[in-house]
Amino acid sequence: MTDDTKAAPAYLLRGAALYGDERADILVENGRISAVGSLANGNGATVIDAEGLVALPGFVDVHTHLREPGREDAETVETGSRAAALGGYTAVHAMANSTPVADTAGVVEQVHSLGRRAGWVDVRPVGAVTVGLAGEQLAELGAMAGSAARVRMFSDDGICVHDPVLMRRALEYVKAFDGVVAQHAQEPRLTAGAQMNEGAVSAVLGLPGWPAVAEESIIARDVLLAQHVGSRLHVCHVSTAGSVEIVRWAKSRGIDVTAEVTPHHLWLTDELVRSYDPVYKVNPPLRTQEDVEALRAALADGTIDVVGTDHAPHPSEHKECEWAQAAMGMTGLETALSVVQHTMVETGLLTWRGVARAMSEVPARIGRVADQGRPLAQGEPANLVLVDPAARWTVDPAAQATKGRNSPFAGRELPGRVVATFFRGHPTVRDGVLNEPYPGSAEER
Repeated sequence: MTDDTKAAPAYLLRGAALYGDERADILVENGRISAVGSLANGNGATVIDAEGLVALPGFVDVHTHLREPGREDAETVETGSRAAALGGYTAVHAMANSTPVADTAGVVEQVHSLGRRAGWVDVRPVGAVTVGLAGEQLAELGAMAGSAARVRMFSDDGICVHDPVLMRRALEYVKAFDGVVAQHAQEPRLTAGAQMNEGAVSAVLGLPGWPAVAEESIIARDVLLAQHVGSRLHVCHVSTAGSVEIVRWAKSRGIDVTAEVTPHHLWLTDELVRSYDPVYKVNPPLRTQEDVEALRAALADGTIDVVGTDHAPHPSEHKECEWAQAAMGMTGLETALSVVQHTMVETGLLTWRGVARAMSEVPARIGRVADQGRPLAQGEPANLVLVDPAARWTVDPAAQATKGRNSPFAGRELPGRVVATFFRGHPTVRDGVLNEPYPGSAEER
């Protein structure tokens, strides 16, 4: 037992459906699951009625933008962590494109410390691959890996590491500490000035198109580089059917590649851009219905490993403007579970065990987060979430914990709701609302 978990009180979760299957009681004591089954009593534990609820391991996001330091007008570690807890997350990976960029041990340690002080989720900083995200020289990868933040994921997300020599060196470097390079696949020369997906809709609207090959060509190059050096590669926000086929081919060859899909790419298409509403402007862009279907099938069969939110909050003035000037990005932490239920569970493509795989277990493995995504079993850390699959709710961005109001699902009725989130055995969310942060972080505040 660690100092982080020793003071956690006891809770008895009555009658939850483990992974959506058999019902069981879950006893949480001292930050761990101490018993699972039919339990007569909880030795004085606080009882929570979980009848009708699905119990899953706490979600782990491999792709979150928390903006801090430097862009606290868009989001902070505190507000982003609150949003994550409400979405059922117990760990998030904070991307490096802050100001200053998280390209040194000092900055990643700052982000890590801010996450611990907040106490809502485990905040794992992602280190930049190149200095200042400039794509010219490698950042201090080893120093970040050896820091108190123990960085294992590196990405210039928002910008592609387009130089193949630099990408090769990064892949070689991270092997020394079992790290992974997460690539934002976008050939910049093919997307200069692009505003949306290149296709029939862009032709009608007269907006510069963003071709699928700009993504696919980088993925093809990088899986070959990963194979050549024998390193781990993670592909961020896959968005095209062609990308799916390249990842599928790479896995069939035994190349150590993983891939993610965002909730919005599982549902929304470029047809929405006809409204010229900048809330639908995102990188990579919304694609076609055929791409959406390919992405869903790939997540179902494991070609795409995980759901990553790419939660990208922006100040209102950066979205409530003309399309060409609007920032790219959408919020996602508080709606991800519901979108996955709608697109994958209710369509029969995934079971709740499949959801646990894609949103908890495999993301934790990719990020090398040892105490997250663990089975709901005796002795395991009590990072878990209770979901009401029968709930229905309407998305109101103004009511969300994130500072960002740029949700593409605003006004939509979504299925499923997070009822409770347990972080290190402590309920950060109860009855669908924020409770209180993990008390073990109080000394850092």
